[in-house]
Amino acid sequence: MLPEPTPLANQLLIALPSLADPNFSRAVALICQHDADGAMGLVVNRPSEYTLGDVFEQMGIASGDITLCERLVLAGGPVHPERGFVLHDGEARWDSTLRIADNLYVTTSRDVLEALARGDGPAQSTVVLGCAGWGAGQLEQELSENTWLTAGSDPELLFTLPLDARWHAAAGRIGVDLNRVMDYSGHA
Repeated sequence: MLPEPTPLANQLLIALPSLADPNFSRAVALICQHDADGAMGLVVNRPSEYTLGDVFEQMGIASGDITLCERLVLAGGPVHPERGFVLHDGEARWDSTLRIADNLYVTTSRDVLEALARGDGPAQSTVVLGCAGWGAGQLEQELSENTWLTAGSDPELLFTLPLDARWHAAAGRIGVDLNRVMDYSGHA
C-alpha cells in the first residue's frame, strides 16, 4: 500500500527573485514528500550536464532509441547528486515508487530505467539526478519569509514545457508575473 500524499506534496515551489541561494535561484521544485520530519522535492527546470544515454551507459543498460538517449537529465537539487529519480505518470509498478498524487510518481529503482530503455516505461517521464531537502520546519520557515511562491503542479509543466519557460509559467499559473516582482521581500 502506498502512503497517502502529504500536505505540500504535488505543489510547486517557485523561487522568488529575492532568493539568493545559487542552488535555488529561479528554481521550480516539485514537492514529492512533506511531513513533520521535513520535505523532499525535485527541481524541475535545471538541466544537468548528462543525457539519459549517459545514465544508461553508466548503468550498463542498452537502448537503441536515439531520441530517448539524447534527452537531458535534470539537476534535481544539491542533496544526493549521484542518486537518480524518475518522475513519471502511469502507475506504481516498479520496485521503489512513491506516489505524489493521482497519476504522478517518483521511482528510484533501476527497473523503471530498464523499462524506459526497452520502450516499456511510463508515457511521460523525467530523469533527475539529486534532490532538494528541507529539515523539520525549514520549508515552513522559508514560506513564511516569502522566499517561495506555491502553485499546484500539472503534467504539461512537469513533462513538456521547455525548461527555460517553467519558472515564468509556474508563477503565471497563479497570476504572478515574475518580471514585475521586486528582487527583495519583506513584511509590512
